[in-house]
Amino acid sequence: MSTAAIHSLWTTAADPISKIPAPKIEYGQLSPTLIVVGAALVGVLIEAFLPRKPRYYAQVFVSAVALCAAFAAVVALAADGYGTTKAHIAAMGAIAVDGPSLFLQGTILLAGLVGLFTFAERRLDPAAHGNRVDSFAAQAASVPGSESEKAAVKAGFTTTEVFPLLLFAVAGMLVFPSANDLLTLFVALEVFSLPLYLMCALARRKRLMSQEAAVKYFLLGAFASAFTLFGIALLYGYAGSVSYARIAQVVDGTVTNVDPALANTMGNDALLLLGSALIVMGLLFKVGAVPFHMWTPDVYQGAPTPVTGFMAAATKVAAFGALLRLLYVVLPGMRWDWRPVMWAVAIITMLGGAIVAITQTDIKRLLAYSSIAHAGFILAGVIATSKDGVSSVLFYLAGYSFVTIGAFAVVTLVRDAGGEATHLSKWAGLGRRSPLVAAVFAVFLLAFAGIPLTSGFAGKFAVFKAAADGGAAPLVVIGVISSAIAAFFYIRVIVLMFFSEPKPEGPTVAVPSPLTMAAIGVGVAVTLVLGVAPQYFLDLASQAGVFVR
Repeated sequence: MSTAAIHSLWTTAADPISKIPAPKIEYGQLSPTLIVVGAALVGVLIEAFLPRKPRYYAQVFVSAVALCAAFAAVVALAADGYGTTKAHIAAMGAIAVDGPSLFLQGTILLAGLVGLFTFAERRLDPAAHGNRVDSFAAQAASVPGSESEKAAVKAGFTTTEVFPLLLFAVAGMLVFPSANDLLTLFVALEVFSLPLYLMCALARRKRLMSQEAAVKYFLLGAFASAFTLFGIALLYGYAGSVSYARIAQVVDGTVTNVDPALANTMGNDALLLLGSALIVMGLLFKVGAVPFHMWTPDVYQGAPTPVTGFMAAATKVAAFGALLRLLYVVLPGMRWDWRPVMWAVAIITMLGGAIVAITQTDIKRLLAYSSIAHAGFILAGVIATSKDGVSSVLFYLAGYSFVTIGAFAVVTLVRDAGGEATHLSKWAGLGRRSPLVAAVFAVFLLAFAGIPLTSGFAGKFAVFKAAADGGAAPLVVIGVISSAIAAFFYIRVIVLMFFSEPKPEGPTVAVPSPLTMAAIGVGVAVTLVLGVAPQYFLDLASQAGVFVR
């Protein structure tokens, strides 16, 4: 072949390059995520260049300012009508800016801010070698119990890397419920999962248990991610696109302009059913629904308690947002296929979580099984397949996230010589030793149980009403029975705290700094406000309950 011929090949191949369109990115509408990512990168630079002493204060300041600024950006977008009249698809079809995504992003940012307060707490443990310490390992890379770890504690080291990790996790969670194509969904899933795997391994006390929790979470999370990715590949084979709108069109049979290369596999129902089942499985793993829940109790128990609180609240919000968008935007035409499966998952999740929680003796494991039961209750709203179903799930998630962070913040206060006293027997008589802490924890437990005048009751009522209106009345009956079973073990803890004799060698209640007080105070305030006067927030969730297609 002559050089001239080769040259002509190059030029003909290179000619269309001039026609590649420049990407059009709406930076203003993506500003909440961009602010958080920018602050996370600043946090990494702080770790690299700032001396060790001022690092903690700089990280807390940068993280708090970023989360507040991002929340202000969400409120500005909502006020500008992007949740209702101006809802549209941004970033060249990758991100949906609509009511549900803005509502969930606001909830995640507030949960992240309250979680940040518990991360920054440094008054609960007694000072080590004259230095205040937090919940995280002095030097994450050192082997538990080794000389290098002792030296790190003695030198007063702290793992301030948790703050940028928190911000990266929040950034991934902001994109996850608003992703409008399957690749964006998967990238967001990895961006928020990887920092969580790391943070679970960083507990200062019980290092080995913490590292075990992180390894379990990482391995099972990797499996779930692989299933999700496999499902994405199958759905691409089915629809010839990863865009939500395009897949929905192929499902409905309204698609035009088919690529001839894809015509043979397009519309193959086996690919559709398998692909959507695998993606939904990955999302159910993230929300902790039975039978994909096996990681939940071990990880909740082993992770540092501030991380557990943040993860339990924010991950559920992000994952349920993504699940709603997938089922309501991509697969509404398959409702008759996925509803029976979701019925089964919701029933075994509600009953499984509630029944197994009764046997638990560790307060963090008890809250883990309680969170599994709550995933079942929220699924009842997902099954409703109506606008009320979406808005009830949004409201439930908003109320649940603050109760959860508040409850885990209280768990950090009850301590003995080995750190947090999480065994239930240690909580006996806590109401006499520290009436205020016990009363606050009782408020959170009553909210979990769904007792009237708490956010838990308003949320459950909204979800069950939407499910009943959507023709799932038998599911509501099972939900009420599960709630009654769950109420038993919540009330049992309250009885243990207030009506048992305190043991002389029992735990002490640490006096926290204003940061943890603020986290618990916000939890109590949200619980009571959403319980006593939920109407404004129900209306807000109702306005935000429409997905853009």
